[in-house]
Amino acid sequence: MSEAGGKKAALGRPTPADVSAGLVTGLFSIPEGMAYAAIGGFNPVTGIYAGVVPTILGSFFARTVLMVTTLTSAIALTSQSVLSGAHLDPKDAGNIATVAVLAGLIMVVLGLLKLGAVMSFVSNAVMTGFSTGIALQIITGSLDDATGYKPDGHNRVTQLADWVVHAGDWKLTTTLTALVTVAVWALVRLVKRLEPVAILVALVAVSLGVGLLSVDVELARDIAHIPAALPHFTAPDLSAVGSLLPGAFAVALVALAQAASIGPTVRNPDGSRSSVDGDFVAQGIGNIGGGLFGALPAGGSMSRTGVAVSAGARTRWAGIFAGVWLALLVLTLGSLAERIPMPVIGGLIIVIGCELIRGRRKDILLVLRTSWLSAAAMTVTFVATTQLPLQQAIVIGALLSLLLYCVQAARQSGLRGLEPGAGPGSWRFTDPPARIGPGEVRVLFYAGTSLFAEAPRIDAQWPDVSQARGSAVVLALRTTPEVPSSAVVKLLSRYADELDAHGGRLYLAGVQPTLLAVLRRTGLTAELGDDRVVPAREEIFGAQREAIERANRWVEEQRGRGPVAAE
Repeated sequence: MSEAGGKKAALGRPTPADVSAGLVTGLFSIPEGMAYAAIGGFNPVTGIYAGVVPTILGSFFARTVLMVTTLTSAIALTSQSVLSGAHLDPKDAGNIATVAVLAGLIMVVLGLLKLGAVMSFVSNAVMTGFSTGIALQIITGSLDDATGYKPDGHNRVTQLADWVVHAGDWKLTTTLTALVTVAVWALVRLVKRLEPVAILVALVAVSLGVGLLSVDVELARDIAHIPAALPHFTAPDLSAVGSLLPGAFAVALVALAQAASIGPTVRNPDGSRSSVDGDFVAQGIGNIGGGLFGALPAGGSMSRTGVAVSAGARTRWAGIFAGVWLALLVLTLGSLAERIPMPVIGGLIIVIGCELIRGRRKDILLVLRTSWLSAAAMTVTFVATTQLPLQQAIVIGALLSLLLYCVQAARQSGLRGLEPGAGPGSWRFTDPPARIGPGEVRVLFYAGTSLFAEAPRIDAQWPDVSQARGSAVVLALRTTPEVPSSAVVKLLSRYADELDAHGGRLYLAGVQPTLLAVLRRTGLTAELGDDRVVPAREEIFGAQREAIERANRWVEEQRGRGPVAAE
């Protein structure tokens, strides 16, 4: 498996480093899984279970071999929003199983249909706004656990403001416990080797301290019982499928969008090529299996993957061992997990939220410095994420990403003039001519994605052909996508008609096979004539040169004299 990018990832053999990395990741999954589940108002146990079956299955099938599939904060909040929007109980095991299995099936279908490329259309600006909004939701969702005061407000921003205004209503012991937790986490991070497990150390140390000192704070067992047992089979509630299916799409998209960045960031140590489509399928299988065994929906987790990599993971076995170790820990130490103080979890959740914002600060500055349009898309997505249900914010973000793509594609499209360069066979770009004079051969280059939105821009750059008698225009189409929009085909037909009406001719050069079939089906080839449509050649300027030769011969016939040079 040493040929980079040329082979599919295999199961491989586990290494001692994978065993230890799995243990660290499994331990880390206890506080983080509980914290994320609590953020969404779910039973914290379901967050722990999301690190067992989904992690094992996801790691087994993933094409990004070190990716750890488990619950993330964004998935927890989206799942909670989906269930609340459907007026279903987020603590009902059947409802959770339905969302997870539906999201898993959607992921598998998207992966099998090779739709991983769709994730590339979600712009960095939109993802930055969404992630920052999610981070704010994480922080505000944990303020009650961290201070004992539950803020009031219609959205996350007003809740944060209400929490600050009512600082006098915070419970002293609860707040101090959360502050000590954050302080211990910060101190542990100063030791480089302990940085990956700083959250785990803070959780254990402060929990022990609270227990030894008998501090009166809320414990995890006051919220839910953590059984010393593996999750049992849970059947989805089929009656809820209709109401949860649209929301399951939102959960799947959030999970897949978060995971799509892992492959390019965490390369496969064995040199095999990762695949977004393959990772889609792996996460889908993990969700189907996890949903049937008490887990919340899951997806590729950058934080949990980072823990595994920092702890020395070498193969996909690190993720498999993480799930196995977590299952063993639940069996043997489940009762101890019930004694974890909720202010500790609340403090750690705030830490996680702040770290997410800190990690996005460079992206935020980059978006702000890039363009006002990108900054506006980021801001709108952030506001939508903090003001609206997450499934609605996701739709808004997707539409904004599509809008940004269309605007940028339209801006980059256009016509360029082509003229012979100084060297033999060389060409240089120029501005397109304002007009085509009589007896000329002009070469134009179409640069674009053949999007219908480009038509007005191209139309504005098309030369005046009212005096083009006996002239020919060669339009190079080599970079045009194989299947253009009907608007572009209509535009080409109109240009051909205009030239014909004024005694000129249009030649198309470098036409790709699929585009050629489209032109034939739409009748444009018949309208122009086969000699005026030159298919693409392997040689870069081969089709263009042939089209110019044909144009020159025709112009020569019109002039009744020698060949006309391409100007």
